[in-house]
Amino acid sequence: MKFVKYNNLYNKFMINFDRKLSNNNRVIKILGIETSCDDTGVAIVDSNGNILGDALHSQLDVHLKYGGIIPPVARQLHRENITDVCEKALRSAGLRLRDVDAIATTLKPGLALSLMIGRNFGKYLSRVGNKPFIPIHHMEAHALTARMIEKVDFPFLVLLISGGHCLLALVKNISEFYILGKSIDDAPGEAFDKTARRLKMINLPEYWGKNGGQAIELAASKATNPEQFEFPFCMTHYRDCNFSFAGLKNSVMSHIKRQELKSKVIGDEIIPDIENLCAGFQLAIAKQISLKTKRAMAFLDMKNLIPHDQRTLIVSGGVACNNFIAKALGIVCNETGYRLVRPPPQLCMDNGIMIAWNGIERWNADAGVLRDPVEIEKVNSEARAPLGEDWTQLIKDEDIKSSNIKTRDLYP
Repeated sequence: MKFVKYNNLYNKFMINFDRKLSNNNRVIKILGIETSCDDTGVAIVDSNGNILGDALHSQLDVHLKYGGIIPPVARQLHRENITDVCEKALRSAGLRLRDVDAIATTLKPGLALSLMIGRNFGKYLSRVGNKPFIPIHHMEAHALTARMIEKVDFPFLVLLISGGHCLLALVKNISEFYILGKSIDDAPGEAFDKTARRLKMINLPEYWGKNGGQAIELAASKATNPEQFEFPFCMTHYRDCNFSFAGLKNSVMSHIKRQELKSKVIGDEIIPDIENLCAGFQLAIAKQISLKTKRAMAFLDMKNLIPHDQRTLIVSGGVACNNFIAKALGIVCNETGYRLVRPPPQLCMDNGIMIAWNGIERWNADAGVLRDPVEIEKVNSEARAPLGEDWTQLIKDEDIKSSNIKTRDLYP
């Protein structure tokens, strides 16, 4: 018994010693796995922020045919492709599994069936390679990716906008988040996708192969009168930072229906003035996001939660690729004295790189790195998982007034 006790203490000492030695004397390499939705991503990133290897299998074309993501189909495609994607990432890095220091894997939130494939594969690599396992929160990874490419100190404000989320949060450190605002119904990416599908944009060659947000942004760039169609200023009478896009989605559906009746559109025909309709819809979304972000900044300034000389807004997630929305946020940042940081499109979308980098952040902080095989085996995935502490009521209680950006600033 004494020998066993001594041996366990010795093993713990050696693990801690090896970890400190590796952190101080060599570059760490983390393999990241992302399968939270419909993209299978694997990447290897080192502790200097270098992307050593990256591979991604997109399911976009498949799900476009279905008109939306079908979870069992997404699971099957993840299962069929994840081994090949992992091998491609390792080959592109010129590495083998034995060369990486740990396996980081998205475990929450996301589609339950998709998360399960990444979870099982990540555990398998951890087991056969005898590697530490790092569970990753998908939204935390999006929030921290910008730190891989640009110097951003804690704390900072993050805006995460995608097909499944729209939220504002104060980020104090790699695992301390405070929600300032969140979507109470549809996310902006979902609203874009459903609108593009209802507009039958897939039938037009210039929009084929693009997701809903990309198609609407491209159409909107061709608009001659972005104010032709009126959209309600949703949520403006609520002095909080929560988002709602269901009303805008219903409004655009009504516009489409009226245009179809007016122009006697049938079958696969497209309504006239589709570019102006997309521009008006995109403008309404950009204005709501900008208004809520500006109010969040006012709250943080009022409470002195971010030092004046390091006020930074990071925007990430799939919808962050939208240049029009980024332009609107740039105007807000210029007005408020914030620095706007937006990762390149490749890193805004779901990918293995952001998961691997979040693994690096956690490794460096020794936060959430699992080394016990028994503990690793018990880890499970979660389809729903909040991002930190909810401060939305605190902002509502402050009753902060905020002015919106003007249309002429976006369409000079």
